[in-house]
Amino acid sequence: MSILDITYPLLTPAKPEHYFSLATDILHRSLEVAEFCSTNAAEIDRHNALPIEEFDCLRRAGLLTAPLRQELGGAGLGIAAEATHTLLQLLKRIGWGNLAVGRIYEGHINGLQLVQTFGTPEQISRYASDVRDRHKVFGVWNAEAADGVHLIPLGAGRYRLEGSKTFCSGVGCVDRPFVNGKLPDGRWQMCVVPVDEVVTHADPTWWQPSGMKATASYKVDFSGVELDERSLIGKPDDYHRQPWLSGGAIRFAAVQLGGAEALFDATRKYLQDLNRTSDPYQEARLGQMAIAIESGNLWLQGVADQLDQYSPMFGGHPGKAQPEADRIVAYANMVRTAIEQICMDVIQLCERSVGTRGLLPPHPMERIIRDLMLYLRQPNFDAVLADVGKYALRKTQPAQSLWEALKE
Repeated sequence: MSILDITYPLLTPAKPEHYFSLATDILHRSLEVAEFCSTNAAEIDRHNALPIEEFDCLRRAGLLTAPLRQELGGAGLGIAAEATHTLLQLLKRIGWGNLAVGRIYEGHINGLQLVQTFGTPEQISRYASDVRDRHKVFGVWNAEAADGVHLIPLGAGRYRLEGSKTFCSGVGCVDRPFVNGKLPDGRWQMCVVPVDEVVTHADPTWWQPSGMKATASYKVDFSGVELDERSLIGKPDDYHRQPWLSGGAIRFAAVQLGGAEALFDATRKYLQDLNRTSDPYQEARLGQMAIAIESGNLWLQGVADQLDQYSPMFGGHPGKAQPEADRIVAYANMVRTAIEQICMDVIQLCERSVGTRGLLPPHPMERIIRDLMLYLRQPNFDAVLADVGKYALRKTQPAQSLWEALKE
């Protein structure tokens, strides 16, 4: 029976001592979804395609609601610090299945984390119902060019949007994107736009990449959309608060590592099918790939431990001071930097192992490399790396205790 024919029961909220069984259930479901994503990846590797069936699988598996707090019917993934490692393993598995699906799903988790961190109780309840009862998909559409979004007050608690966003991943799948805009005083305000209920203008011709085609990351013009203040999340400039902003990079790093694992699996199968497994040079390359991927897994475990020690809530409670935010940000920046290099190394080793023949379509390695190379090009790489160095240079403790929490 296909996962398309199965609807799982809701994830049962667990007491802390029972969380292990909940995490095991989540990862079991994610493996079935990932396998379907992998099987169907070539079918949607084209412009204007959308992962509709893949998100139906995520819905049926209960993984759209998993980012909600347990009392809201979810598993707390992305909001409960103790669930961080499960979250990262889930994202890695979906990335293994299809990086494009992983990219959109990571945005869904990001959006719900922002709602549950900075939203009012009424907003949290309303948007949780949107996910749980109406199966709405969230996202974060924040990138923009010179014609970026402005939020214009109209009075009586109403606002009008003017301008566009770029790289809007999941157009056609995402129902509740964060479309953050600039207020007249220059501050940045988060807001959620119900794109299935308003008129926007998407430009599919803007997105013509070689990889990640199925993300449908179009340019979208929101000019003329009106919202009331209930759609505004948090206070102005909350979106840029740390450690939430930079700490969230660990999510896309986990998806990327999943792509590297898929490439490892495909490379090994290619060599096994051609009976090239006894070549000492191939053995050495596969050994290097295995070491690199396991290093990535250790980074994910390390950052999960850091967040669990930092606060019960991802990034801490926004109403309290965050004196050690720089530690979490620097560690997250190490994770994304290290995993980017791991993925680049795996790509190069794969290409050397399989040669030109293995990199021609329809072999999946060709698609995975295109998707992963594009996805790895996250912004501000040099600044991210410099931030790690700045953190280390400000400290005086030995290297062995550089990432330990301050003593009370």
